[in-house]
Amino acid sequence: MIIDSSNLRQLAWEKMEGLLPAVVQDAVSGKVLMQGYMNEEALSVTLSSGKVTFFSRSKQRLWQKGETSNNTLDLVEVGSDCDNDSLLVLANPNGPTCHTGSESCWANSQPAEFTFLADLERVLAARKNADPDSSYTASLYAKGIKRIAQKVGEEGVETALAATVQDKEELKNEAADLIYHLTVLLQASDMSLSDVIDVLKSRHQP
Repeated sequence: MIIDSSNLRQLAWEKMEGLLPAVVQDAVSGKVLMQGYMNEEALSVTLSSGKVTFFSRSKQRLWQKGETSNNTLDLVEVGSDCDNDSLLVLANPNGPTCHTGSESCWANSQPAEFTFLADLERVLAARKNADPDSSYTASLYAKGIKRIAQKVGEEGVETALAATVQDKEELKNEAADLIYHLTVLLQASDMSLSDVIDVLKSRHQP
């Protein structure tokens, strides 16, 4: 169930002496970032403050992630599993989550390939107001939506031509160019891939 202030006492706090494991997942990319533990107070503070807060077993107190590093986690949603004895926390990270400086505490694990699209989108979003001379992406933004849209059209045609002649290597490259330019176009229009995914999900009714 989705947790809010009205139902947090329905969780199975008694199973682990008042503590529940809480796995944090990037709300955009889906990457698993870290695991901590929450007691009822930590969860309540998380819900009310919007900043992910744990109970530190070593310090025996509440601990807001990023309280010293400023690499906080902005809460999106908290859900419990089918037994109500563990938590899944969706959050937007402000900087690396792991104390080692890595994005995730599982930095050595290979994330699913699709998560790269979220990484790419964040990079492209960060370049919207950059110096046009600093990168190709920044120069595209500076040229405006019409030019970006033109590039999407060009890459779409080139992708289709590569498929038509069955040049798989060229198709991969042109499709990559198309996805890149489409993502830039969405960002320039103050939209994101999530907006597109929402439309796809609405069309996919089982």
